[in-house]
Amino acid sequence: AHMRRNVQSSRDNVHLYDFHIVYSFSYKVPVLYFQGLQAGGQLLTLDEIKKDLPPHSLQLLNESKWTFITREEHPHLSRPWFTLHPCGTSDWMKLLLHKLGDKDRSLQYLPAWLSVAGQAVGLKIPLKLYCSS
Repeated sequence: AHMRRNVQSSRDNVHLYDFHIVYSFSYKVPVLYFQGLQAGGQLLTLDEIKKDLPPHSLQLLNESKWTFITREEHPHLSRPWFTLHPCGTSDWMKLLLHKLGDKDRSLQYLPAWLSVAGQAVGLKIPLKLYCSS
């Protein structure tokens, strides 16, 4: 999956963000890859990206033991992208979906994952998206 978002970094500067969701066969979970670009096409550094993030995203990245940003080669584009490292994804998804049955867990997995992963990088995806009631 591919998503794009614009961020008004300053009065005269717009940053463009691309987000890709890629399945990791090693970790058996989805992984969020992203990169930020200036209007002229120059890639943003992690420090520049963090300046665009809302306070709750920075707090989540600083406090969570399961959510942290690394830079890795995109598995399909063979270029370095930033990614939310997937090492803890399986554990926090089990906590998030533990009350659902197998069928509901399968249907709600991706929206639930994206609602949490998206928060870490400033995507506004409501957690209630995965609740069927």
